[in-house]
Amino acid sequence: MPQSDRLPPPLNPGLDLTALAPMQDVTDLRFMNIIANYGSPDYFFTEYFRVYASSNLNRKILSCITENSTDRPIFAQIIGESIPDLVRVARELSHYPVAGIDLNMGCPAPRIYRKNVGGGLLRDPEKVNQILGELRSSVDGLFTVKMRIGFENTDFFDRILDYINLYDINLLSLHGRTVKEKYHSAVHYDLIAHAVQRVNCPVLANGNVTSFYTATDVLSSTGAAGVMIGRAAIRNPWIFKQIRQYQSNQPVSMVTLGEVRDYIDKLYRTTCAPTIPELARVNHMKKYLNFIGQSVDSEGAFLSNMRYARTETELFGVCDRYLLSNPDQEFALEPYPGVVARPSCETLRDSCTPDSRQYLTTSTETNDIATSSLK
Repeated sequence: MPQSDRLPPPLNPGLDLTALAPMQDVTDLRFMNIIANYGSPDYFFTEYFRVYASSNLNRKILSCITENSTDRPIFAQIIGESIPDLVRVARELSHYPVAGIDLNMGCPAPRIYRKNVGGGLLRDPEKVNQILGELRSSVDGLFTVKMRIGFENTDFFDRILDYINLYDINLLSLHGRTVKEKYHSAVHYDLIAHAVQRVNCPVLANGNVTSFYTATDVLSSTGAAGVMIGRAAIRNPWIFKQIRQYQSNQPVSMVTLGEVRDYIDKLYRTTCAPTIPELARVNHMKKYLNFIGQSVDSEGAFLSNMRYARTETELFGVCDRYLLSNPDQEFALEPYPGVVARPSCETLRDSCTPDSRQYLTTSTETNDIATSSLK
């Protein structure tokens, strides 16, 4: 049976696959439900379950599986390097209603790869060989892998792709940068195309897929079976529906600034706990607004003003001023050139920690979001 036939059925058979990239501290149950409200991807992936000798299944992440109301399959993502414990956790997760087990070999956060997990595994192909072999023999259902093209270079790329074939991996999600490139460099779509030709399983192309237009270009240039989208889905939760519309030759739904303001309200009502301090709620919202703001105005004034807000009144006042003064104006499909969501991650050679405590309160503080793994 072809590997693609073993995957859960997509929303629209015959169209390219779509998946929401897992983003630590972002893609929880509440955010998945919001995405589903605007148009689900074919597949969801959980935040990663950290695996080590004394680890237990994280209840919050597990709720994405046990309380999944999106009507779409969800893969359980794990990260670690202890083979007995990876096997143990994979078996535990297999008792839940998961579409499959997904191994993270792509997280570029230094505090993760320094532990030889996530993207750190790409430095040790023999360790990858052992982990894939043991997990494949222990997972009866679908077993998928998420990775980058290498750690510092691509010296081991083909060797690891051959392990993907050797162990009958069912789906490969591939970010077209090395771990050390983080989000700074251009995406090496030619290497994603190379992987598509080399492996037997479907490949999801990941990295800078920012709209239905770029999704189409990436799919055309790589031959991938689909796209995995992370940061752009925070900015534009309509993106998965728009891709399906475009591929079906239907009119693509354009989004207005007024609709984006409604989306921000939904994020606030759904994801902000009223019991936490006001400043924490404001900072929580900024991790979404940092991305949404890339398509609000070409000068980046929304982002600049939003980042100074310290109260909810100030924050939502900025939102109203920029989004409701002309609510029928179209929200830009692509980020405006030069308007950057995370300056410390995407324009400077700085580190992006996966549990970032940073969501700007002034423009002089670190601006980041917890988007470890592949986005």
